[in-house]
Amino acid sequence: MRMPAIFFGHGSPMNAIETNNFTESWIDVVQKFPKPKAILAISAHWETIGTCLTSNKIQRTIHDFGGFPRELFEVEYNPEGSESLVKRVQELIPSAKADSSWGLDHGTWSILKHIYPKSDVPTIQLSIDRKISPQEHYNLAKKLNILRDEGVLIIGSGNIVHNLREIIWSDNAKPHSWALQFNEAIKSAILSKDHEKSQQQSSDKVNLFADEYCNGSLSMTSVFINEKQSDL
Repeated sequence: MRMPAIFFGHGSPMNAIETNNFTESWIDVVQKFPKPKAILAISAHWETIGTCLTSNKIQRTIHDFGGFPRELFEVEYNPEGSESLVKRVQELIPSAKADSSWGLDHGTWSILKHIYPKSDVPTIQLSIDRKISPQEHYNLAKKLNILRDEGVLIIGSGNIVHNLREIIWSDNAKPHSWALQFNEAIKSAILSKDHEKSQQQSSDKVNLFADEYCNGSLSMTSVFINEKQSDL
């Protein structure tokens, strides 16, 4: 079966140790397909010059945040890496470099801790190259798309809207007008398959889930891209 590609709006690192509507939706979405052979994760929190791949035999847990409870810093999520997947990605992107200096940052493990809690799926992380354009990232992603036919789940993690300076510290905060406007524009581009704006493959079916806001300036909107339409 062809694996999907999923973008998770991961929100606060606290979601890693909480059970809420968002984390439950993450768990629900992976029930739609079999367990993958391996995972290729792209987190908004690992930027490099050039494209890098975590090459560790056992992935380290990167606690790349501050000011949170001790319980969060005590979380360890250490799946096996995958030398074979690193080499396969390098076949598709010859410029990609193996890198053992990183591991899995919270953009990746805060999601995987919920969806594969036994950490029993080999996982590698792909960096974001800060020197290339969105179009170049899109072209790179098209080269990786074939991995879905090889049993690899591709996941991205971040937030469509993420402005920590404009957070409203209230559980009942309504989204800022500008946050709502931008998030809705991106959702529209994704659902209408406007490639110039959303950069996606035209043959895939697209569903949104966890389509909510937090603290005024964080959108949790997540995207499930699959060959078949799904009810989420």
